Amino acid sequence: MRILVTGSAGHLGEALVRTLRADGHAVLGLDQVASACTDRVGSIADPAVVRAAVEGVDAVLHAATLHKPHIATHTRQDFIDTNVTGTLNLLDAAVDAGVRAFVFTSTTSSFGDAMTPPPGAPAAWITEDTVPQPKNIYGATKLAAEDLCRLAHRNQKLPCLILRTSRFFPEADDQPASREAFVDANLKLNEFLHRRVAIEDAVEAHRCAIERAPALGFGRYIISATTPFRREDAALLRRDPAAAMDRRVPGWRASYEALGWRMAPSLDRVYDNALAREALDWRPREDFATVLARVQGGGEVLGPMARRLGIKGYHGAAYRDGRYPVEGA
Repeated sequence: MRILVTGSAGHLGEALVRTLRADGHAVLGLDQVASACTDRVGSIADPAVVRAAVEGVDAVLHAATLHKPHIATHTRQDFIDTNVTGTLNLLDAAVDAGVRAFVFTSTTSSFGDAMTPPPGAPAAWITEDTVPQPKNIYGATKLAAEDLCRLAHRNQKLPCLILRTSRFFPEADDQPASREAFVDANLKLNEFLHRRVAIEDAVEAHRCAIERAPALGFGRYIISATTPFRREDAALLRRDPAAAMDRRVPGWRASYEALGWRMAPSLDRVYDNALAREALDWRPREDFATVLARVQGGGEVLGPMARRLGIKGYHGAAYRDGRYPVEGA
């Protein structure tokens, strides 16, 4: 199969290119940044660049995007140009080229304010039925791009699946308070309970989506590690996650004590991946239990692919807040 991967210089894009090439597919990497996995350098905001890249491909994996950390360094128009216009260019070209599968990498960030319940309320149980409430230009433009995908399927019958991925980046958290409160590995392992996915599993979800797109036609799916919690745990997760852990993950306390790690004082949301597992026949391998077992055996929280890709960063410059710009920096 001939596959176009946009954003081939990024974490997910590079992982997709490497994995699909290893599977024997002919993969074309497109990015505005040159890299070992980028075959064509150009912007998806340029229709001519996009049409040349899409010509002759069977599937498009659209991972190129401006991310949340770019909000401080890019204009809102930049986000519209890349995340909205770029997606529209790809969809139009894919329709004209008769592409059999279009997979759009979206984000759980599009849920926005829906992920933060008011004080005293249970943790938000996030499914595909949760109504997104974007709180910044990143979430708003990703949601707009999702709607363009829906229209391309509705009006032009393009098989198009949307994968709302949770965190998979290896960089330290973009919130200084979180970095100060937890050792990075501790924080990331906690996230596997409710808001993180291994990049290996994110790649596998995209592979499944390519295969399932023609039959499914259209769909939106949450891509996150399988949580050990259940919906009825939501109230307890908000006020005492450790108690919920005692109920669902027996023995975790001894492991954390040996590592010198701590559980989060409160969880405000849980991403439920049940629909993705059912509809895409996706079987994520990494979850809190498997990662904890690896750490206990002397391994690391991040798997081999994440370590191979390394930290890419989102900006070329250094800032007062390390890798992330801050107001006034």
